Amino acid sequence: MGEFMKNDQLILGIETSCDETAVAIIKNGREITANVVASQIESHKRFGGVVPEIASRHHVEQITIVIEEALKQANLTFTEIDAVAVTEGPGLVGALLIGVNAAKALAFAHNKPLVPVHHIAGHIYANRLVTELKFPLLALVVSGGHTELVYMKEHGHFEVIGETRDDAAGEAYDKVARTLNLPYPGGPHIDRLAHEGRPTIDLPRAWLEEGSYDFSFSGLKSAVINTVHNAEQRGETIAPENLAASFQESVIDVLVTKTVRAVAEYGVNQILLAGGVAANKGLRAALEKAFLDKADVELVIPPLSLCTDNAAMIAAAGSVMFEKGIRADLSLNAIPGLDIETYNT
Repeated sequence: MGEFMKNDQLILGIETSCDETAVAIIKNGREITANVVASQIESHKRFGGVVPEIASRHHVEQITIVIEEALKQANLTFTEIDAVAVTEGPGLVGALLIGVNAAKALAFAHNKPLVPVHHIAGHIYANRLVTELKFPLLALVVSGGHTELVYMKEHGHFEVIGETRDDAAGEAYDKVARTLNLPYPGGPHIDRLAHEGRPTIDLPRAWLEEGSYDFSFSGLKSAVINTVHNAEQRGETIAPENLAASFQESVIDVLVTKTVRAVAEYGVNQILLAGGVAANKGLRAALEKAFLDKADVELVIPPLSLCTDNAAMIAAAGSVMFEKGIRADLSLNAIPGLDIETYNT
């Protein structure tokens, strides 16, 4: 820590799109020198989901502390930072605004370039903290609010070839977890339960029209809820671990099958897993198995700490945007529904 060459590029990243207040400093786009995350899970648990107003208040309370902690961890001062990168969107507008305004204040006060970053680009670039990206590549992004397949021919160029038409996979996990009376966030609990059960219940898989890389999980979620209600009405009990295993198998089957097909069609060198649901053990294992015998394609899966929201990924993506000359001025605003393809230069 603290041993930097004059020509090292140092990017400070800020992430407040949902319920994590995070600040990180990345050296030369690849190396974490500080990564601080203040989580709010305990505050939202009793509501069974993230309450936007509470999330925003927590960000206000935490943001200055987290910035100072990141600088302390890296043993740096603001004079040594090259640019401030911040999540512009998508996310909860009130939460995003705290990070955006903190970043603008820092950039203005210290006369540093301000670099806007797309939250999903961040999730994809978390993989660059593991290994160098090899283009063309395909990223499977699976999180609470997003499920998409993104094709990249070069740094900073994003083409969405498939996305969810309704619920994101992570959203479906949380809703199914609620049906099974599991605590929030539901994803890890479903994953754990699924490993204790067997997929004995026949649940639907939405393949959509032929050739489509889009996803749909609302029908599957409804089928799980109906299965539980029908059993209750008949006075039957369904083993929750078997229902979790059946649900998880249905989700993973569609995600992996479409990813394998897209990899073949687009002829990519790398497949990246990204997003909060990338922490799912079942999904990680299924992808590893699917690409085990495909020597010409490298599968990259980030460590658990880089799957959930963090600022290291925002600084890593920000490093690339900074090099491409992407800048924001002090009119930068939070855009809750920001499209990743907006960033293509």
